[in-house]
Amino acid sequence: MTKTIPLLDAAEFAQQQFQQTVCNMRPAQPEISPPLPDRRQRALHDLRISVTDRCNFRCTYCMPKNAFGRDHVFLAHDEVLRFEEITRLARLFTRLGVRKIRLTGGEPLLRKNIERLIEMLAAIDGIDLTLTTNASILAKKAQNLRDAGLQRITVSLDAIDDATFRRMNDVNFPVARVLEGIDAAARAGLTPIKINTVVKRGVNENAILPLIRAFKGSGHIVRFIEFMDVGATNGWRMDDVVSAAEIVDIINAEFPLESIDPNYRGEVAERWRFKDGGGEIGVIASVTQAFCRDCTRMRLSTNGQLFTCLFADRGYDFRALLRDGADDDTLTRAIATLWQNRNDNYSEIRTANTPRVKKVEMSYIGG
Repeated sequence: MTKTIPLLDAAEFAQQQFQQTVCNMRPAQPEISPPLPDRRQRALHDLRISVTDRCNFRCTYCMPKNAFGRDHVFLAHDEVLRFEEITRLARLFTRLGVRKIRLTGGEPLLRKNIERLIEMLAAIDGIDLTLTTNASILAKKAQNLRDAGLQRITVSLDAIDDATFRRMNDVNFPVARVLEGIDAAARAGLTPIKINTVVKRGVNENAILPLIRAFKGSGHIVRFIEFMDVGATNGWRMDDVVSAAEIVDIINAEFPLESIDPNYRGEVAERWRFKDGGGEIGVIASVTQAFCRDCTRMRLSTNGQLFTCLFADRGYDFRALLRDGADDDTLTRAIATLWQNRNDNYSEIRTANTPRVKKVEMSYIGG
């Protein structure tokens, strides 16, 4: 039986003395090994790493211009985790059970020499390495990403109609260039490609069926995401949410669907396949059908803050630990203690008032 480590009180980690507290802990026990349960018996499995807080889009549900305008101050170069620091932490996470790493942002392809980081992470045994992108520069990078060791890719695409897409990215970027990126990724073998669409009522619910018609039979998997109250700047209202059930009904009326089992416990998307064999779709219902009970993810921000929930209001400073000389045992123990104290279930307790609580922005820790 796996022996667990003594737990620190969760509130203790919220204090400014976080670094000193962790550094003063006894060396991690050699018996620490996966599966590592949190307080709700959810085992650590996924790590999402934001490699940049910058993005060239200004999607209203993520980085609206009124909050991320020309005068917005992004992280300075020395505040951003170095590739070596990211890789070191990733290796330690695999010791604790992480088997899937997703690179996010911001827009991760804007990070200089991102292919080098992918090479470094791909050298870690036993991980599924993926990346989420807006595909604005994917066409020229897809083959290099594959050659570096990236296995699969997810593309954010909120409409196939050019006018709707330009309105949603709010920088007048044409959908044709995203489609070129998807085609390049398919040629490079970054498959199966997942296409994520955030659906907001009154904005792009009319894009659902055109997206299905465009990609049905292609092998790509379109996944529709309920508009979420991530961060504090996207003006979220429950009235703007098009539920996953409604989305399935819209599609099923034209393209009959049947439910299929998840690929693994904790998979965020509810899976459906076309009855005629034309492939599958997914719906992510984190608002109307919370899946907190199966959440197996931690998130590492661009500047080395570790977050235990997408809707968290604070992170824990691992950059300071790294740069102040913490050894691998100390870092491993800190990660394990954070996870074993984890009790997050924001989506299960969401009310009309909870979105008003200040939360970290999605562009800071990835989706």
